[in-house]
Amino acid sequence: MKKLTLLALLATVIFACKQEVKTEQEPVIEESKKEEIVKDRSADFPEDIAAIFKAHGGIQAFDAMNTLVFELEKTDGNEKHTTDLKTRHARIETNVFVLGFDGEEAWLEQEDSTAFKGNPRFYHNLMFYFYAMPFVLGDEGISYEKVDDLKIGDISYPGYKISYNDGVGDSPEDNYFLYYDATTKKMKFLGYTVTFFSKEASDKISLIEYSDWNDVNGLLLPKTIKWRAYENGEVGDVKSERSFVNAEANTEKVSPSIFKKTSTQESSTL
Repeated sequence: MKKLTLLALLATVIFACKQEVKTEQEPVIEESKKEEIVKDRSADFPEDIAAIFKAHGGIQAFDAMNTLVFELEKTDGNEKHTTDLKTRHARIETNVFVLGFDGEEAWLEQEDSTAFKGNPRFYHNLMFYFYAMPFVLGDEGISYEKVDDLKIGDISYPGYKISYNDGVGDSPEDNYFLYYDATTKKMKFLGYTVTFFSKEASDKISLIEYSDWNDVNGLLLPKTIKWRAYENGEVGDVKSERSFVNAEANTEKVSPSIFKKTSTQESSTL
């Protein structure tokens, strides 16, 4: 009888231990599942804009990425751009200067003061915006307005004007004009104004043509962009072009420390 009682007690303890182990494991599994879920925001945009995102891999796929790296090809040495897609902190590395943005300060480190003569605050995300199109037009605080088609010869490209709400970014007065292929829904042209320096609305529109694309971890991002002459709604010849290489889009986050100024030498900060 005592043996039976002892066995029953032992069985109860073993059963309780098994239940306890199961209870401890469940939250870990559930938490892992939660981290993999990224909301699909397609329904938050006009139907045409959502279709453009889809043609380039989908806004949900872009939102799942944490880091974007690409190199701007140059004859005197490439510019390597690294951007945290969630914070938009940035780092640009070349063989003559390093430039970055840590969320508050745009900084520049260079031994030769002639290596970079631009404005770090203006430049730190300039090429990122052109490269990460059309997905950056899915940021918060943006409004979409249908505009007349852009016509080149017998081809018409439907378009939208993109504007920013007050207080969004460094240049809320900027406007973008997105034109896309009516059949493939892929982005074709980007018109844009620059108001960073004047802080006033501008009617001067520059135009970029997007024609070559690369598959970067499921995202269709540009291989080459071309600036076209553009005046009074007429598209002219190619004026200049830029090419991008060694692109990567990752779900892994990079260390925040790479976006901070590290040199003890005097740096230009704006």
